[in-house]
Amino acid sequence: MIVGSISENKEIENRISITPELVKKYISNGIEILIEKNYGSHIKIPDNEFLKEGCKIDTRENILKQSNIVLQINLPEENSLEKFKENCILIGNFNSIQNLEKIKKLKTKNISVFSLELLPRITRAQSMDILSSQANLAGYKAVVDTFSIFKKAVPMMMTAAGTIPAAKVLVVGAGVAGLQAIATAKRMGAIVFATDVRIASKEQVESLGGKFLIVEGSENLETESGYAKEASDEFKKKQENLLAETLKKIDLVICTALIPGKKAPIILNEKMINDMRPGSVIYDLAASQGGNSAYTKGDEIVEKNGVSILGENNILNKLPVSASNLYAKNLFNFVLNLYDKKNNKININMEDEIINKTLVK
Repeated sequence: MIVGSISENKEIENRISITPELVKKYISNGIEILIEKNYGSHIKIPDNEFLKEGCKIDTRENILKQSNIVLQINLPEENSLEKFKENCILIGNFNSIQNLEKIKKLKTKNISVFSLELLPRITRAQSMDILSSQANLAGYKAVVDTFSIFKKAVPMMMTAAGTIPAAKVLVVGAGVAGLQAIATAKRMGAIVFATDVRIASKEQVESLGGKFLIVEGSENLETESGYAKEASDEFKKKQENLLAETLKKIDLVICTALIPGKKAPIILNEKMINDMRPGSVIYDLAASQGGNSAYTKGDEIVEKNGVSILGENNILNKLPVSASNLYAKNLFNFVLNLYDKKNNKININMEDEIINKTLVK
């Protein structure tokens, strides 16, 4: 059984799908590992770190021709897709709804594509949950980056010269990224508020020391899978009124609200942002899906009436080592769930909810 991985397009992706630590675990399960030369050198993981764990290095073409399973982060480019071995398996985070046409081309070679953003939210799948592991880091890094460009101290400071008040932070969206943002901002001494369309988030926010903003007459807008669903126009209007007043007193905003497979909802409109205090900062983690702020632009800092709006298409590129370690472990656990070690073969058991939900059909 051979598991391989080729280098990502480093202009858009710094993470890797196999780490030296995981090579040893794959081999102990009877799986051979193939990677390209300089696979992790861009994040200071030299080839010899992989080699000493028993990994083999080969050309991109040979890896794709030989591998039974190929592990990636993004969907490989067209010229690589053509070289895949027939009947192999491709696993990663492929934004399958947007890339359905590309994935369909792979089916002509009987390639099974598993896209792990489709993973069901069940207890048995937690160790494979790439969205949670990566969002956790994203929420932390968003707060750190936001505080780094804020021109004031974050915690309250009482000095002989006077008192500096604590910064006020609003987290929009209390999923995994939002909850980590709340926890990080609170640890750094900020006063934290949060809002979410899921009422169930209130208890989680308050357990971390945040203050939950409730929209009057709100309903629980949560899917069976635990994700947020699109709000009604009436809810959006009530939320807009609540946020418009709150934002006038807020220093920093972390936006994390996403709806799987859809454009991110615009939550902070032009008027809200124009009414914010000069010097305020908005960090929009939803930039890659259009953003929660009306002025968000991917990988740019936009200035509007003294308010800085940061849009990051891939914040995890700023934490590639930590993000790769977690992502690689998620993939390893998924591979083991597919792999019949006793018979040294892949078992695509469609009665297994994890396999059934993540296989792009």
